[in-house]
Amino acid sequence: MFEYFNEYESISIVGMAKNAGKTVTLNAILDEAYENGKTIGLTSIGRDGEKQDIVTCTDKPLIYVYEGSIIATPESLFEKSEAKMEVLEVTNFYTSMGKIIIGRVMMAGYIQIAGPCSNHEIMLSGEKMKSYGADLIIVDGAIDRKTTASPSITEATILSTGAVLSRDMDKAIEKTVYQATLFQLEAIDDLSIRAIADEAIREKSIAIIGDEVVTLNLKTALNAGREIAVAMNKDTSYVILPGSLVTKTVMDIVKTSPHYKHTTFIVKDATRIFIDYLDWIYFDKIGVSICVLDKIKLIAVTINPTSPEGYYFEPDVYQKQLQFYLKDLPVINVMT
Repeated sequence: MFEYFNEYESISIVGMAKNAGKTVTLNAILDEAYENGKTIGLTSIGRDGEKQDIVTCTDKPLIYVYEGSIIATPESLFEKSEAKMEVLEVTNFYTSMGKIIIGRVMMAGYIQIAGPCSNHEIMLSGEKMKSYGADLIIVDGAIDRKTTASPSITEATILSTGAVLSRDMDKAIEKTVYQATLFQLEAIDDLSIRAIADEAIREKSIAIIGDEVVTLNLKTALNAGREIAVAMNKDTSYVILPGSLVTKTVMDIVKTSPHYKHTTFIVKDATRIFIDYLDWIYFDKIGVSICVLDKIKLIAVTINPTSPEGYYFEPDVYQKQLQFYLKDLPVINVMT
């Protein structure tokens, strides 16, 4: 799997659900990076590495790190690690488990990791680990925290999925393909529109682009679909949304204005989109166009064909069918 991320300095691993094989994927990358002489920098958006999941009470694979690895984790977990580490820096990033410590592994072993509370602090932790010699930064994602896939956090993303999503293999594949589709949404390529969108998003302003650029006096697009629709007209070509894009906002726009059919809605990146699969299909069918300012670089999908509930998919069939829909995107069974 190393060939898929060798060219990047930072990657995130995002699990679609618990028990989707995210930690197994992480361990595979750690093993291969070590074999290829890469120094890993590792942190997490949530807690990982504990022997038993504190929510589901199911056994979890442990995280094994090698000598020389750089770790960013809270004080309490730093002390619990079986791997022997030296403290490189005590940061001012506070968590419920203590300050984030940057440490170097002196003796290989198992660790537990968590990370900073904000995406900005995760990014800064990555920069600190690079300054201490990390070649590749890995951000271990967390369920319902797909923001780690944002291009502002990591250069590339691996999506972990599996049978745990549904007993019906077709439905599990459908959910995965949809998430991969979102992650691969194309970025707007018009440089003048990109400049306007970038400024609006940085200023957290909703902007409507037509014959002129109009900024709406709204703090958020949430529950503001009708107001946005009223401000649109036949000349509207783009609507810039600085925060999240949810189903209700799009639905209210569609119900209020016919001008959505010739308008493209732009968000920062695909981690800001919260639209269910069936709603996405409906919006696509009626002509709603959504694109991003920054495209996520999805480099692989890993699969776990077995669910902790006791059922499983035939691995080769599952992998081949998912590969068929994802085309050239590598699909890797990390459980073999």
